[in-house]
Amino acid sequence: MTIAYWCVLIAAIIPYLMVGVAKIGHRGYNNRAPRAWAEKLEGYRQRASWAQQNGFEIFPFFAAAVIIASLAGADQARIDALAITFVATRLAYGVCYLADLHLWRSLVWVASFGICVALFVIAA
Repeated sequence: MTIAYWCVLIAAIIPYLMVGVAKIGHRGYNNRAPRAWAEKLEGYRQRASWAQQNGFEIFPFFAAAVIIASLAGADQARIDALAITFVATRLAYGVCYLADLHLWRSLVWVASFGICVALFVIAA
């Protein structure tokens, strides 16, 4: 399995890490109504929940981009480098969200989106 495919797995796990930050130590978590619980969060816990949602939103784009670049026969080293960079940007995105660094978060989001586009471009 390629490094890029491993990065797809890591990218799939990152949103769960973010929601874990929201849940750890919070006494009011209700597994019977997790979405209702999440809507009432505040501060860094709320931002962690939002980071989870954004991670789920961008994941299909990234996974498709990696798969399409691989199937199209793009240079594997470039695919791997872009995939690693995507994972790094998504981790940075989570840190920026938790720290409420909204401008940096937006810049990192643009970078991660651009990486997905770049994967399609190298597949062309």
